[in-house]
Amino acid sequence: MADQNFFRRLFITALRMAIGWHFFYEGLSKIWAGNWTASSYLLNTSGFMSGFYHWIANSPSVLAVTDVLNMYGLLIIGLALFVGAFVRYASVGAILLLVMYYFAYPPFGISFMNTTEGHLYIVDKIFIEALALLFILISKEKGFSIDDFIELLTRRKKDQVAEVTVDASSRREALKNLVSLPILGFMGWGAVRHMNAFGTDVMSGATIQVKRSALGELKGTLPKGKIGEHEISRLVMGGNLIGGWAHSRDLIYVPSLFKAYNTEKKVYETLMLGENAGINTINIGFPSNPLIAKYKKLTGSKIKVISQVGPNMEKNDYYDFINQAIDYGVDVIQIQGNWCDWLVRDKKLDVIQKMLDHIKKQGFTAGLGAHTVDALMACEEAGIIPDYYMQTMHHDNYWSAHPRENRVAFEVDGERSLDHNRFHDNLFCLFPDKTVQFVNSTKVPVMGFKVLAAGALEPKDGFKWAFDNGADFICVGMFDFQIVDDVNVAMDTIKNSARTRPWYG
Repeated sequence: MADQNFFRRLFITALRMAIGWHFFYEGLSKIWAGNWTASSYLLNTSGFMSGFYHWIANSPSVLAVTDVLNMYGLLIIGLALFVGAFVRYASVGAILLLVMYYFAYPPFGISFMNTTEGHLYIVDKIFIEALALLFILISKEKGFSIDDFIELLTRRKKDQVAEVTVDASSRREALKNLVSLPILGFMGWGAVRHMNAFGTDVMSGATIQVKRSALGELKGTLPKGKIGEHEISRLVMGGNLIGGWAHSRDLIYVPSLFKAYNTEKKVYETLMLGENAGINTINIGFPSNPLIAKYKKLTGSKIKVISQVGPNMEKNDYYDFINQAIDYGVDVIQIQGNWCDWLVRDKKLDVIQKMLDHIKKQGFTAGLGAHTVDALMACEEAGIIPDYYMQTMHHDNYWSAHPRENRVAFEVDGERSLDHNRFHDNLFCLFPDKTVQFVNSTKVPVMGFKVLAAGALEPKDGFKWAFDNGADFICVGMFDFQIVDDVNVAMDTIKNSARTRPWYG
């Protein structure tokens, strides 16, 4: 019986110390990181309590207090559990912290947002750790602990005062309760050596930080306009993050890096952040329709979806992708820019007209995109007028833009030359002056895209050029850490725009 009690006590001690070290090391890593904050962790939360976490992240003073309580709370609670001091209070504090972590990314509902690994439903490692702490809390046995050492020491003094014999076994029992101290010293020494050798464990908690602005730094409400019957934000989110394509000029590793960062979870985080920042529309390529439909179904999102389509040449069917987009529940349908270019280049304007007519007959707003403005000019001259145009709009005053005299209409979706003075995925608005002239002459809304020349221009520069030269909306591909700053730049640019063209939409 004595052996059974000893092993039971030893097991609880090991369990308590293991959880304690987990908490202690998490706190220590965050403190040693130097600039740790829970901001991004809180901003990306999902579930029914996400509003509360977002409020914390968007209140600088509350966030500062939360960060301190988080770091030092983990450290103190972990230390108390490890050595067995104030175990009941430490267990309660630990459970409360775990509950907060659990409901930040609950493993139910929108399960893809959960930060832990594996396929989970309700039960995850946070849940299991909280149950273990609850067991320790309600169990009479707390294991070998400082609490018991102090209790035995106090009892020994009382026994000595009462002239009761204190034998060696009672002294040994008291010393067993100090077993955690040399272990803590050894593990602490190992942790210090590890950190000195490899630096702070950046994977411990939310220690990886990318410079970003919080939602609380928004300067106001993003203006909206109308295309057809749809009220959409003047800044529209590009579909790059979903489709995974990236214009990288001659940097061949960029597309892979782009896709590695924008996991499905990160895509959904970015969409939610964009909506919270006031962006209510996304423009996507046709293959992305299933993912955005899943996002809307799981989150209840009301984001408007513009789906780009082209003819299905394998089936020789002009309407197949249009009909599929409708089945996915999109809001606006637009003929993709490269397809408009190709069809105009190949003298097939009748196909463009048929596709636009089919979109409108189904009751949808119909858009027409292009990379080369000559395509839109040809359509308008032929009387083919959509509900809005989507045209590449950026200036060419940046290093990698090839000389104007070497530019050829419709080359944006053509071959990439190894000659630095020719096109190589480096320029998307081939003839800026001609583009500005067309935009300012047309009487339908214009959505500018590639306004940053795929990262060659700063938002303040690219947004201003597009809006000043007549764009009514701009479509911009954004990483999550760029959204708030881009929305602020868009609002400032719209407010102070020097455009002469009336706002359409």
